[in-house]
Amino acid sequence: MIEVYIDGASAGNPGPSGIGILIKLERGQTEEIALPLGSTTNHHAEFQALITAMHICIDKHYQAISVRTDSQLVERAVEKEYVKNKSFQAYLDEVLKLKSHFSLFFIKWIPSAENKKADHLARSAIQKAIQQQKRRE
Repeated sequence: MIEVYIDGASAGNPGPSGIGILIKLERGQTEEIALPLGSTTNHHAEFQALITAMHICIDKHYQAISVRTDSQLVERAVEKEYVKNKSFQAYLDEVLKLKSHFSLFFIKWIPSAENKKADHLARSAIQKAIQQQKRRE
């Protein structure tokens, strides 16, 4: 089973945002991804982190993944297949569609203290987003 740690972060709400993904492979290897996003909110970044991680795992033909997130909103939405805030509905629909590509898919909430590496990756992606924005100005 592949363990996937995800985090989304935003410097402002909305503000420059980024996602961090840590993939722990069965052989002890890890993959680290830090991707800057445009200006968005933290919750939107959290959903984008999950969707991006799922796409990466599908592209690499991983069949069984266990996603760990410190976002209770994302974990509950996926587990209950429901979002109260309709601005997240498209994200949830995408996640539910992507789930069908896996033979096993789990999502689990973890405390932020257990998600430090994905958080660090997301924050470094924010710095990249800020630098990209400054270059455009």
